[in-house]
Amino acid sequence: MSIRTIAVSTVVAVACASMAVAPVSAHGFGERYDLPIPLNLFMIAAAATVAASFAVIGLFVNRKPGEAWYPRYNLLAIPALGAILSIALKIVGVAVFLLVVSTGLFGVNRPVENFAPTFIWIVWWVGMGYVSALLGNLWMLLNPWKTMFEWVEGFVGGRDGTDAGLFDYPASLGAWPAVVFLFVFGWLENVYSGASVPFRLALIVLAYSAVTWVGMLLFGKHVWLRNGEVFSVLFGLFARFSPTEARTLGGTLCVGCSGCAQGGAECVDCYECWEKAGPNQREFNLRPFAVGLANRGAISLSATVFVIIALATVTFDGISETDAWLSAQDILHPVVSPLPVDTFGAIDTIGLLMMPALFLMVYLAFCWVLRLAEGSEGTVFDVARVFVVSLVPIALAYNMAHFISLLAIAGQGIIPLLSDPFGWGWNLLGTAGYRINIDIISARFVWWVSIVAIVLGHVFSVYVAHIIALRRMPTSASAVKSQYPMLALMIVYTATSLWIIAQPIAN
Repeated sequence: MSIRTIAVSTVVAVACASMAVAPVSAHGFGERYDLPIPLNLFMIAAAATVAASFAVIGLFVNRKPGEAWYPRYNLLAIPALGAILSIALKIVGVAVFLLVVSTGLFGVNRPVENFAPTFIWIVWWVGMGYVSALLGNLWMLLNPWKTMFEWVEGFVGGRDGTDAGLFDYPASLGAWPAVVFLFVFGWLENVYSGASVPFRLALIVLAYSAVTWVGMLLFGKHVWLRNGEVFSVLFGLFARFSPTEARTLGGTLCVGCSGCAQGGAECVDCYECWEKAGPNQREFNLRPFAVGLANRGAISLSATVFVIIALATVTFDGISETDAWLSAQDILHPVVSPLPVDTFGAIDTIGLLMMPALFLMVYLAFCWVLRLAEGSEGTVFDVARVFVVSLVPIALAYNMAHFISLLAIAGQGIIPLLSDPFGWGWNLLGTAGYRINIDIISARFVWWVSIVAIVLGHVFSVYVAHIIALRRMPTSASAVKSQYPMLALMIVYTATSLWIIAQPIAN
């Protein structure tokens, strides 16, 4: 697996250099932590906390359906902040993109000594998820594919000043291109070992770049960003949880917008309207966490599947580090090994395919019960499309719990690479001699951060689901009653998440 390859090889290289002998795990962890109480008690306590939060939220959060006001502060009230931030981030995004491609193509072809694998799989992939959730959708400014496309458009004069593509985007296609790319990216991350090889990684980046630019040209920049550019879809989804929003005032820009279904006097997090707006029509606001999820209506079926895959792939990454998965590999090995394929790669691919299918079946089963509890006349899929955004905080929490040790330990590998990105023996910033400190974070710290993150993520999910239910049900009491199935789902996944996270720490 690419992340594991980089993390393990990085830590092993440092350990050998320092003549230290210590066991390492997939995410660079070098110690076992004895839990202070049995794991099942932690799981029970966490589940009880989520259940208690449900009662508190049901008791005190009872605003009427359709009410969407929340406190906010416009950061663009600070003079020139928006323009400076926008220009700086765009330049940084393009510069780093060019560095990744050039180091991958022309640098040494060893993952630990090349900037591209460490940056992509650890710093960017893990870090940008945290940035999106905790700060906001900065990816819309950093996105090098978007910026470079805009620069070329400006140079050649654009297409009559509109964002229209050469063809109309088929409505039935929805976000399915992003769904496919998300699964492919998950396969590259979790299965394909070649994704950590710098030259191959650079070719993958170039191939994805070509597809992205062709998609923008054919269907329009914003249309493809919303439906086909997987990282814009994913980080934009995470940013719905964040304490910032891009708000466009006036409502007139929504007319003719290819993706805005909000309309009204104000438009939130529609970057097509934001781009067209004048300075006096834009606000970049601070807001409470998670309201960007709670204020969403139903999303498409393809976007629903996208959320499920996002949650399932990172869960598979965690499960694949457990003894249970090793046992599953032992069982499947005799069946797969006679085939002309990479045995363990094929087994992991099967697991990666089965996990989203399992998650989707479980989620739809709970939505079927929820539909009965609501007395809804819609289909199970209608219910699923409405409530799936309440799973986003869970995905964010599990990402934080699962990747924190990787980012803290293996992420240090970027420090010497900043001085020697190509692996040519440079020392541009004087950091080439930096050695990774594997004691910077302990298993005990990771465990407690994981507990807090997972419990808080599920509490936020309970809150979002409750707000959605308030809009669908006539009274607060009926909304609470209808949410018992979602509460059961949250409790089950809370306990499951803690069990998965605990395996590489305590075993």
